[in-house]
Amino acid sequence: MINIHVQILLTILFWNSDCQIIPRIEECGLSCSQGIHCKSKPSSDIFNSFCHDAPASLPSMVLKSMKISTVMKCAQGSPCSLHLNIKGILSLDENIRGLEICSLSLDTQQSQCINVRFARKKSKMLNGKKVQIQFNCIEVNVAQHIYVTMKTVPNYCEVKLSQEYYVEDCRNSDVGKYIPACSAGKFDYNVDRARKIISVNVSNFLRDQDYYIRLCHKWFTCEDVGSFAMIKGKESLKSVSLKYSRLLPCLCIEGWLAIPDARRIQLCPFENDTKALWDNIVYNPVTQTLAWEPACPVLVIVNLCRLMKSNDYCEDIQNSSRSSPEKVKYSRVDTHPRLCMKFTTKQGSWVKCPFAHGEFPAWKMRTAAVAEQIQVFFTSQTKAQFSVLVCNRTQLASCESLGMHHSVSVGDSVSIAMSQEMCGSAFCIQGWRTDVDYSVPLQICDIHCGFRGQTYSDGNPAKAMAHRMKSVHSLH
Repeated sequence: MINIHVQILLTILFWNSDCQIIPRIEECGLSCSQGIHCKSKPSSDIFNSFCHDAPASLPSMVLKSMKISTVMKCAQGSPCSLHLNIKGILSLDENIRGLEICSLSLDTQQSQCINVRFARKKSKMLNGKKVQIQFNCIEVNVAQHIYVTMKTVPNYCEVKLSQEYYVEDCRNSDVGKYIPACSAGKFDYNVDRARKIISVNVSNFLRDQDYYIRLCHKWFTCEDVGSFAMIKGKESLKSVSLKYSRLLPCLCIEGWLAIPDARRIQLCPFENDTKALWDNIVYNPVTQTLAWEPACPVLVIVNLCRLMKSNDYCEDIQNSSRSSPEKVKYSRVDTHPRLCMKFTTKQGSWVKCPFAHGEFPAWKMRTAAVAEQIQVFFTSQTKAQFSVLVCNRTQLASCESLGMHHSVSVGDSVSIAMSQEMCGSAFCIQGWRTDVDYSVPLQICDIHCGFRGQTYSDGNPAKAMAHRMKSVHSLH
């Protein structure tokens, strides 16, 4: 009894397993128990489709049960194939000459039927005995939805068994490994960047079977991007050309056989082509919102930065760092040509300056040295507020405040009183917009004040006039 319980438990565990083992055979055939000789042939008797009343002497439970499973035929030297293994129990009776077993594919509406006949003399001697019939020669496809019927010959009404059955798909370990239909193929590709075409050659897939192939963008699933083709199984040429719009790191080639629930393979060869990811920057002048949305999932740190004119270095703007695989958005952003977005990944950094080409209004800061004062004023095509700071330059991009801070609007100017000690090459005027959250601070340095009798290190008084007016174009 203990062994029986163990066997039942193992059976339950086996059928709950994700990796069911499909029995293998080398040849298919028909077998009948009780020593009954039986043989099969394809059914062509259309009259057996119509039933008639059973004789009164026929027992009510002639057909006892029907069980269906899948077996894998793996003859040496040939690829494996899937077959239905149909078992039924019949009570022999002198009114029954045999059985008809039919399978109907609910996917294609194709049917197959076979007749099972018994040796009449032997079956009469065993009248009332139960015989088990097993037939496993009906070939099926991967993931096929089948409707199986078993009825008597002659066909007696209401003496019939039927059952729906789903053939295992390519996720089954045995089917995926040994059935050619689950071989999703192999890709070779070539990229024509000038014409934006990817040529794909497919090999190692089931002969005479149609094959689908497409381009897609891989997020959680592979999303269709519209480029789709089918390779006819009967065609000798197994290659297609697929058009693309941008080479993105998530652009993949996906292919699968034209059968239900076929296994798909993907090739994503452009994982390092990240350049096009940084182009999708949008600015809304009404809301003053600057946004970037990736065309592919990517781990990236985004910063706003100030592009330095002298060495093309982009200095990060404070409190602007964002890390997100999705959309990044900044509100109330200055539209100055030197305000840029910097994208940093493991592969490196890329800087994009969306206002560099003058599509949006920008502002300028100017200074003029008059006697013992520096006059600062701003020009802008839009209404704006600014701050002015007097500072000493300590590094290329750093300026230490001297404590003189002023506010000014567009069209107005501010005058800053200077002493001779403050003037020199380290002296700078720094200005930035205050009516936005993210602004580029600009500096005018090397300002020489207009004190009487002032000369320069080379004793050339003409240079004094040249330095009396400075504009944004000479910024560092």
